[in-house]
Amino acid sequence: MRTPRSLLLAASLSFTISAPLAAQSGQLAQASGDFTMALTGDAIITRRLSPYEEPEFLDMIELIRNADVAFTNLEVLFHDFEPYPAHQSGGMWMRADPEIAGELVWAGIDMVARANNHAGDWGAEGLRLTTRHVEEAGLVHAGVGESLQEAREARFLETAKARVALVSMSSTFPDHSRAGRTRGDHPARPGLSPLRHSSVRIAPAASLDRLRSLLDNMQLPYSQNGNLLNALGTTFEPGPEPGERTTPNAQDMAEIAAVVNNASRQADYVIVTIHAHESAGSREVPAEFVVTFARAMIDAGASVFVGHGPHVLRGIEMYRGKPIFYSLGDFVFQNETLLRLPSENYERFDLGGDHHVADFNDARYDMDRSGFPANPEIWEAVVALPRFRGQELVDVRLHPISLGFGEERWVRGRPVFADEQLGAKILGDLIVRSEPFGTRIDIEDGIGVIRPAGAAASQSRR
Repeated sequence: MRTPRSLLLAASLSFTISAPLAAQSGQLAQASGDFTMALTGDAIITRRLSPYEEPEFLDMIELIRNADVAFTNLEVLFHDFEPYPAHQSGGMWMRADPEIAGELVWAGIDMVARANNHAGDWGAEGLRLTTRHVEEAGLVHAGVGESLQEAREARFLETAKARVALVSMSSTFPDHSRAGRTRGDHPARPGLSPLRHSSVRIAPAASLDRLRSLLDNMQLPYSQNGNLLNALGTTFEPGPEPGERTTPNAQDMAEIAAVVNNASRQADYVIVTIHAHESAGSREVPAEFVVTFARAMIDAGASVFVGHGPHVLRGIEMYRGKPIFYSLGDFVFQNETLLRLPSENYERFDLGGDHHVADFNDARYDMDRSGFPANPEIWEAVVALPRFRGQELVDVRLHPISLGFGEERWVRGRPVFADEQLGAKILGDLIVRSEPFGTRIDIEDGIGVIRPAGAAASQSRR
């Protein structure tokens, strides 16, 4: 189990006595022995975790605490309603009491990603207040900042065994929440680290001919650039089958790769993480540009790549001996128990001043008959534990968790170990979704296990 935080300072001070000896020889201490990460998906946390005592909950918490480093995506802001909500949210305006940050620490979390579509929900001041409360709780965070350069940079966690870097970005965001640069004549725009991307729709040539004819008849503008048709804010290209081709923005990818490469020379392990809702046809399949980007980050020096955002599990790829988790699903999903909502949320459903959060939930989800409450897979996920020995990945263990599909809204959203039947279903889904990447997942005592040699052998059979 990790050293309690109250003892970390004393440990670090004793370490500095011997550190100069290593510096004199020109050598840096490197990770040795086994080093385990506990990786989780989205954490929309609005309620305390620490009061609960079910064995399947506390056992999961101990699993996370006993890892050498634990990570989640923080998809909520911490403040006391000091800031105004931004003119556009990432879907709805996320917020929790500042002391909730400490609940993540209680659960064993060390590092949090901040770049996601809710980072700018409460404007620049909401972002700054969240930074303050996250840092006061003792969490290492990355992905947002006062400028694009600060939002891009890696942040580091010191542990007894190794130094760990975190690099966070998002491909899903309202544009106002994207951090900006400055030429020195005005302050930079605070916000998140973005990964932009471009998209081309593929359609049969005959379909594009009909589209051009329709645009002409309706006197709508379009342009032709070679075989590319630009119309209605979309680029179309002729092809044999309908589809979509997506490409990461070259400048964004180069800037982030440079940060990752630098971090790989400043730390033992580098966690690169993206918040990406974008899919390739269905929610559980990552968009093409995400796959391209994830592999590029491993090439740049990432030890692991962690995706989140779609609120469902996506497949796992072993690339050059390193794991790519395209989505680990949800870790905490308490978006229905926000204390207050801005007027804009209520206005979407013609709800007036006498309506409150419960009325909004009923309207948004049609009394739980649609949306997140009606989809079981939103409430199914895994905690992934990659284990390293030095720089070599030994294995990855996948512990299935349930967030309480079908429970009351004030109960669901908190993770516990899944029972045997649900656990088998969750791992079965993950096996199927990982097959296109050539990844083999074995099930041992209700836990999914990936061994790099097995994954490589599976890839060679493709």
